[in-house]
Amino acid sequence: MREDGLEQPPSVVTEPRRGPFLDDCPSRVVLNHVANRWGTLIVTSLHEGPMRFHQIRDNIGGISEKMLSQNLRLLIRDGLIDRSVESSTPPRVTYALTPLGRELASQLRTLIDWITCRTDQIVAAQRRYDRAEGEAG
Repeated sequence: MREDGLEQPPSVVTEPRRGPFLDDCPSRVVLNHVANRWGTLIVTSLHEGPMRFHQIRDNIGGISEKMLSQNLRLLIRDGLIDRSVESSTPPRVTYALTPLGRELASQLRTLIDWITCRTDQIVAAQRRYDRAEGEAG
């Protein structure tokens, strides 16, 4: 309630910051692993099913082996991806989503689908902005 007895609109009511909005929250670390450029694409690629390292690399244009390896390590540590090694010569390593990772991949797939459907509109907005900035500068 405001001093004048009226209720505040919901958009004005402030709640304490929680979760990734706090700088020391562990969820922010996970958000950084998942929402970075490569984490999102790795998790979404594995939504198709288990893959070997080279399959993931080939599926994601522009990712280096070093970046793929680093990101896989983080996502495995976060419990989103499983790494299984078959004892053969050479060892056969496969990556797959955990149940937690599958749940996340479904959410990310929705985001990626939305971006894909709206790319033309977003690019048009970027061009309008760039033209306006060019004219102003």
